[in-house]
Amino acid sequence: MKRTLLRLLRFIGRYRFLLFLSSLCALASVACNLTAPLIVGKAVDFMAGAGRVNFPAVGRMLALLALVFLVGNAFLWFLGYLTSSISYRAVNRLRLAMFRKLTLLPVGFFDRTPHGDTVSRFVNDADTVADGLLQSLTALLQGIVTIVGAVAFMLSLNARMTLVVILSAPLSYLTARWITTRSQKLFREQASTLGKLNGYAEEIIAGQKTVEAFRQEPKALRKFKALNSELYRTGVRSQFISSLSNPSTRIVNNLSYAAVGIFGSLAAIRGTLTVGEISSFLIYTAVFAKPFNDITNILSQIQAAAASAQRLFQVLDLPPETPDLESAQVLHGCIGHVEFSDVSFSYTPGTHLIEHFSLDVAPGSRIAVVGKTGAGKTTLINLLMRFYEIDGGSIRVDGRDIRTLTRESLRAQFGMVSQETWLFDGTIRENIAYARPAASDREIAEAARDAGADGFIRRLEKGYETRISSDGSGLSEGQKQLLAIARVMLANPPMLILDEATSSIDTSTEMRIQRAFDRLTSGRTSFVIAHRLSTVRNADRILVLDRGRIVESGTHRELLKKGGYYKKLYDSQFAGEHPFS
Repeated sequence: MKRTLLRLLRFIGRYRFLLFLSSLCALASVACNLTAPLIVGKAVDFMAGAGRVNFPAVGRMLALLALVFLVGNAFLWFLGYLTSSISYRAVNRLRLAMFRKLTLLPVGFFDRTPHGDTVSRFVNDADTVADGLLQSLTALLQGIVTIVGAVAFMLSLNARMTLVVILSAPLSYLTARWITTRSQKLFREQASTLGKLNGYAEEIIAGQKTVEAFRQEPKALRKFKALNSELYRTGVRSQFISSLSNPSTRIVNNLSYAAVGIFGSLAAIRGTLTVGEISSFLIYTAVFAKPFNDITNILSQIQAAAASAQRLFQVLDLPPETPDLESAQVLHGCIGHVEFSDVSFSYTPGTHLIEHFSLDVAPGSRIAVVGKTGAGKTTLINLLMRFYEIDGGSIRVDGRDIRTLTRESLRAQFGMVSQETWLFDGTIRENIAYARPAASDREIAEAARDAGADGFIRRLEKGYETRISSDGSGLSEGQKQLLAIARVMLANPPMLILDEATSSIDTSTEMRIQRAFDRLTSGRTSFVIAHRLSTVRNADRILVLDRGRIVESGTHRELLKKGGYYKKLYDSQFAGEHPFS
């Protein structure tokens, strides 16, 4: 926890001027609070003894006390404003660093990590850090000044009684630390369980139709209850143990307060202290103990903040995507000659997926890649775009090893339409023009017409200005995929990747899209990954993959005549009928 908190302080360090102002406000506020007990003591002395009350003097003391409290609270308010600004600015930087790091992480991180858990780090964990920073900053700035100031004032009154109060401080600290070390682990478990719960909730909400279709609501509810119960148990245990800290330290402080009262009474009997000075000293005892009580009171929030910060730093500390070589070149004027030479790759060491894979794709060729699930079709695309780095061999584009090219320039040569349609919150126009924001209305409409999307777009109430959400609510799966296809058509890249690009489109629409794809792919190197074999019959070459190896290669007609692996796949879809053969 210490290392994590110190690292958090580095995020705060750049706001030195605000910290300086906060320190001045804390100093002024505490100075007022420490002056108040002296004024109270003076007022008590002016009222000591029957018939000896000096009302004018008491009135002046009360007026002065009111002024001191007014000024002190004004500085306290400004301190709260400054500490809020510091903490939320620091968390703003932390979130920005997180988002920047996510843009640098390899695709493998997103394949392995539930999206809900990542979102939970951005939202819940960052908010927890902000709350903990706010509380700890205020308590720290006020606490240090209060403790030093209270000791100084108490020493001016009575050194022996001050020693009694000071000796209680280590005991309070050790009590709190003993409890803290036992609750910190539980706060880490709580933050981790909350991430799992958020991830599972997002997963079920996104797939609610599937859950209901398979009547799995009871099972989903049972798993959610289990995670929720786990979160409840860790939350209750962590809060219970951490909550022991405040009452335990208060017991120590109350014992100190009682000891001060006894010693003060004896001193008053001996005539070394006045009644007013005893009153002031008792108030200073409470003031001295308050920072310890405040810190132990917010200890659970600080611990929760540290546990959440650890989850954020876990992401920040992950190794980024392998950087481009310093000598990496920018790819210009790509003609689309792609070569795989003896390529080997595995997602998990020791588990081979692609071994000694070789392929030569001539410029302008339309290559279809088919095979059973897990055959390695999508993996080839991931390697071609350097989402993953190969273990052996080489991949060349226009004769140049892609590892010697900048990723940005390499990926700029490809337009991709994947099976999982991605849209964002904005207008349909903005979604289509994502890769070319400066595209004209005519160009956007033309791309939509080529994709077969213009018709349904114009039937919408606001046409191309219709706003859609990130989940594309209000649009069918086919319509969403048409928008994704229109986006690539507008981008007009030299090479194309179509990963199940027509999987959610009906047959009649698919025929229109195929004609559009024929126009789009003309003269461009294209890779078409498909399960629906009717979409690949016009490919220049069809590669049939099995366990990362090419088991067959040829045109649609050639492969059917061979009667091999491809024909079995085709027959499994068309039950022996060859309408396109």
